[in-house]
Order: sequence, then structure tokens, then C-alpha cells
Amino acid sequence: MVFKKLLGALGVGGPSVDTVLEPGPALPGGLVTGEVRLRGGGTDVTVDRISLLLVARVEMEGQDEEQGGTVVLERFTVGGGFRLAEEAEHTVPFTVTLPWETPITELHGQHLGPVLGIRTELEVAGARDKGDLDALAVGPLPAQEAILEAFGQLGYAFRSADLELGHIRGTGQQLPCYQEIEILPPAGHAHAVNEIEVTFIATPGGLEIVIEADKRAGLFSDGHDTVHRFTASHHAVPHTDWNAQVDAWLKEVIAGHEARATPPSGVEHHGDQHRSGPGTGAVVAGVAAGVAVGVVGGMVAAEVVDEIGDAFEDEEGDEDAGGDGEG
Repeated sequence: MVFKKLLGALGVGGPSVDTVLEPGPALPGGLVTGEVRLRGGGTDVTVDRISLLLVARVEMEGQDEEQGGTVVLERFTVGGGFRLAEEAEHTVPFTVTLPWETPITELHGQHLGPVLGIRTELEVAGARDKGDLDALAVGPLPAQEAILEAFGQLGYAFRSADLELGHIRGTGQQLPCYQEIEILPPAGHAHAVNEIEVTFIATPGGLEIVIEADKRAGLFSDGHDTVHRFTASHHAVPHTDWNAQVDAWLKEVIAGHEARATPPSGVEHHGDQHRSGPGTGAVVAGVAAGVAVGVVGGMVAAEVVDEIGDAFEDEEGDEDAGGDGEG
């Protein structure tokens, strides 16, 4: 989806920008390729810099689920330092590398809920304007997909996914937000936990997997969250029995409810209890089978993409709350 926009900050008759991304989902740590297409306005101008901003809609802890903000996850400089003549056309091809922690927006081709975009920012003669916004689809890394498929094979069902502003203590998280994937337990574990929340923190070497279990409150006890952290190597994907591995992790997490103060050897609690509970209504009855996600927040996947412009436009003033390092 391409949103073409006249650069208002540059005045009436200023240049326009159209950014086109190569079709298909990207991967965390992978490449995004495309081109920025410029068309000159009523006068010649010098384009000082063309930047691409990876932006995301996030939930904010403690706020109503309808509230949130936009953060910049990464900023890339892809061109600049050239003269754009009146009414002239100029194309700038680019290839940028996404952060490894980039959230997943789709699984088996179905939208999960999180909304990411690539915003184009043009600087001309000291003026800067956000000119173009494109939806960005991101699929899972092989290790992430294998783990989510194992949840499905074990009878767990996808509930929803969202992005939370903040950091998970004790992890190597670099981005200003993290993704929570909420998964409902099968009947055999429903008496012990309400839901499982999974967060992937990817690096070039592998994954940190943070699993948080929300325990049901009993007659004489309060409910509480139990958090464990595990690791997995990217290279281990084809050589691992992921059903057995994830089952072992889950047994450890659920058993940890009984010994929360003294976690088993080799398992760390990250110390924070992040609860989002977005209640988007997205349901996957068996992640491994890749069945349709269905309705996400009242919109099917195509409508989510169509609405991305509105989702971000109201939050332009908040974007600089995120990271601003150039790639």
C-alpha cells in the first residue's frame, strides 16, 4: 500500500514523494528493498537528506487498550545531496536491514495485530517533512515459527499479539518496545493458568524466549504471574524436536508457580510483570496448522493495512520517543 503525499512543510508546489516497497513480508534482521520516487514541484530544490523511519504502534502500560502511541524503532538514511529540478522525476533505490528485534506482524500469511510502517522523511533547504507511509509486513524467523507451531501442536491456541512500550529487565532487549504474543492453554492446563505470554528477543545468534504464565487465583490464594527465560539457537531449528522442547519449557513454567521464590537452576525471572491484555479477539485454533486468524481488532487483515495511515497520522508528535540511531 502506497500513500502519496505532497510535502506540506515545503510549501505549496513543493516536491512529492512516493515510496514503494518490494512485495512480500520481511524478516527480523532481514532486508527491506524498495525505491523512493520523487517528483519536483514548482521550483528547483536541493534534497539534503532522505530518511526512512521504521515506526510501530504500541500499547502503553496502565492505559486503556484504545490508547497508545507511535515509536521510531530505527532510522535509515538512504539518500540526499542532489538537485531536484522543477517537475523532474528522480528515483532513489534502497536496501536497509531491519533490527533483529523487529516485531512479527503476520504468521502463515495472516495478520496478527501489531502495525508497523516505513515512513519517508525528506529534508529540503532546512525544512523537514514526513512525506510517505507504507505498511510493512514482517514474518517470523524459522526459530520463532518453529516454537509457535509447537505451541499449536501441543494444543495451545493463539489469542492476540501486541506491542508494549518499555523494557524487560534482565534481557538483552535493545528496542524501546517488546512484543507479547498471548496464547491460551489447552483444557489440561486451564485449571492452572489463564494464559501464556511469549516474547521473542532475537539476536544474530539466536533467541531469548520470555514466557510469562498468568496463574488462576484459587479459593485461598491470589493469582500471580510467573516469568521464565529460555534461549534457542537459530542453527538448532532443523535439529530440534520443538514439541518436546516447548513442552519441557511449559512444564517448567507451570511448575514454577509452586516455587516462585526459588526458581530452578538455569532459569531466570526477569523481575517485571508486564500485562497488556489487549483483548483484540484474534483467535487461532492451532497455530501449527496455519488456520486463518480471523478478525483482529474488528478488521480483517486487508482492512488493517488500509487503515495504517490513520493509525499513525494521529501520533506524529510522539514518534521521536523511540530510537533514532541511523542504520
